Amino acid sequence: MQRKLVLEFTKMNGAGNDFIVIDNRFYNFSDDELADLARRFCPRRVSIGADGVLAFARPADAAHQYRMRYVNADGSIGTMCGNGARCLARYARSAGILDEIMHFESDAGVYRAYVPPDPEAPVRLFVPPPQHWRAAQALDGALPDGIEAVHYLWTGTEHAICFVNDVETAPVGQWGPAIRHDAALAPAGANVDFVQILDPGQDHQPAALRVRTFEKGVEQETLACGTGALASALAARFLDRIQVDAAQVHMPGGILGVGFERDGGVVSDLYLEGPAITVFRGTLEV
Repeated sequence: MQRKLVLEFTKMNGAGNDFIVIDNRFYNFSDDELADLARRFCPRRVSIGADGVLAFARPADAAHQYRMRYVNADGSIGTMCGNGARCLARYARSAGILDEIMHFESDAGVYRAYVPPDPEAPVRLFVPPPQHWRAAQALDGALPDGIEAVHYLWTGTEHAICFVNDVETAPVGQWGPAIRHDAALAPAGANVDFVQILDPGQDHQPAALRVRTFEKGVEQETLACGTGALASALAARFLDRIQVDAAQVHMPGGILGVGFERDGGVVSDLYLEGPAITVFRGTLEV
């Protein structure tokens, strides 16, 4: 009988957004194999449970420290995951990359992360400028009652942002799939962020937002979404719903910090900051 491969993995989370992390420098799993691992081991209650799989791989360019490959729970490849990127940067330090500033490759481009030596300290991810801002994105389907408009922004992956009066009572499980699959957002679809302004910010004090996100690829609400926190804060600023270029984004799993500089319509020095926690390590037979 052929022996099964014993796979070492690390379970990590960033504000409740959780991941199965593997060192693919050793295993060299193909994209199809990573997709199979995600479909097998991300379901909750019957397996490890996670929002996706993070593969830590060798970079194509020796000037970078590593390459990030992210696979959603349904097996689809994700271009970027902000919380996953922060977790993988923390993982890179545990794997022997001791640079406090790390440059890494992803399907959304080259990113930079600041990883303090203290394992309890937050990790800051520096993000390229957002793209494809569209205020009041036209949809094929009717907008749900309680949503005046859907705004679109790419922050490493696609996001549809909806401002609501009370995010706690918003039926995310009902509205999220309808907007996520709207034909106007095809073929990629979009994560859907429901955003409530708690404090517009003033006098160099950050704004405060409360956000819940329905994530494509996971196909349900997640406890946090890093690219969603970025998209929500940026959309709120573009629409003058907040008054400053920094926000504390309260998500069900924790608080993420977003900051940026803005000169007219040009965004620079965009970052996402928050916890990146190692939960446990283990092995699987695959």
